[in-house]
Amino acid sequence: MTDPNKLAILVGGGPAPGINSVIGAATIRACVEGMAVLGICDGFSAIMRGDISKVRPLDIEAVSRIHFRGGSCLGTARANPTKDPALLDATVESLRRLGIARLITIGGDDTAFSASRLAEHSQGALRVVHVPKTIDNDLDLPEWIPTFGYQTARHVGTGIVKDLLVDAQTTSRWYFVVAMGRKAGHLALGIGKAAGATLTLIPEEFPSKRVPLSEMVDTLTGAIIKRLASGRPDGVAVLAEGLVERLDPEELAQYAAVERDEHDHIRLAEIDFGRIIKARVTARLQAFGLKATIVSKDIGYELRCTDPIPFDMEYTRDLGYCAAKFLLDGGSGAMVTIQQGKFKPIKFSDMLDPETGRTRVRMVDVDTEYYKIARRYMLRLRRDDFSEDAEVQKYADIAKTTPENFRAQFEYLVKNEPPPLQFAF
Repeated sequence: MTDPNKLAILVGGGPAPGINSVIGAATIRACVEGMAVLGICDGFSAIMRGDISKVRPLDIEAVSRIHFRGGSCLGTARANPTKDPALLDATVESLRRLGIARLITIGGDDTAFSASRLAEHSQGALRVVHVPKTIDNDLDLPEWIPTFGYQTARHVGTGIVKDLLVDAQTTSRWYFVVAMGRKAGHLALGIGKAAGATLTLIPEEFPSKRVPLSEMVDTLTGAIIKRLASGRPDGVAVLAEGLVERLDPEELAQYAAVERDEHDHIRLAEIDFGRIIKARVTARLQAFGLKATIVSKDIGYELRCTDPIPFDMEYTRDLGYCAAKFLLDGGSGAMVTIQQGKFKPIKFSDMLDPETGRTRVRMVDVDTEYYKIARRYMLRLRRDDFSEDAEVQKYADIAKTTPENFRAQFEYLVKNEPPPLQFAF
């Protein structure tokens, strides 16, 4: 039998700064109302297989100061109970055996989908609310509302890139920095824009579903040539790891074994995208008789469990409070959001893409000033570079080729460049 005075908290997906803050705030709110709170360890991984031993009681004393710390005191896992109806059955039954009537899930789009299916599968026996967490910032929240953890990850990532910019200039080298973001380029663009990286590449700038690796390589090669033309042999390019998912699977298979996780996503961490693109750019430069020292570096794991900055500490305490209060007031089947300082639940049914039946993913809107200004600050080949013969000649000289050949090899890159900014008054 479930106990209406018993609430559980579970974390799924990858870590993000602020998880402990959500756990702490939700626990305190529930305990104040006389609820018993259980923490379910390691996401769905145990309970979806009928194992109810991986739990721990939570109380105010245990959580009163955990909001300062990164990581997750309950652990986390990418286990997916939606892969098989039997796993959903086992999850519901495990929660029933634990006496759980109310559940808070903390996670990204995959955990949100699991939460929605779990609420539906329980046929009303379980009240579920989801708290949106991911440093990728790609959950489909209302415009300009971040997922928690993103601002902290961007802050720490910006510091790393800022230091790499100084090292690059000091040592006359390039860094290719691969930032996390399975599908969307929010984190890469946020870091690159804030740090003033030489350029940033994100999946959204390419309108085609499939993008040849050669186009990404040419974009970086063209930027290096343009930088050399201004007398600088150094730079930092920030690359969103989601670019990998735009590559043709057959082309990708030439460079790395492709593994998939519990949610059928490519295991991007197992693909050394920085090394692959570094090798291709190096070869492309060598074809022009050019040489550049390039270092590839992944950042992501350094960001996920760092201590949250004040923005995320405050934000996540609000989210945790609202999640618990929503359940205590009889709410269910929704994701927690704070919009203009006010709590607004988003129904699970409103989060699903009608075409795929999966949780919608929020991509970077490249038709905004936010993105267009970022592009204007980047040092990369642009439409204006091909508008005057003198400019083309300058780049052709660096590449030891003719202006005609330089145009033939690189001018196609500007076809997707955003139009110039124009403000109406």
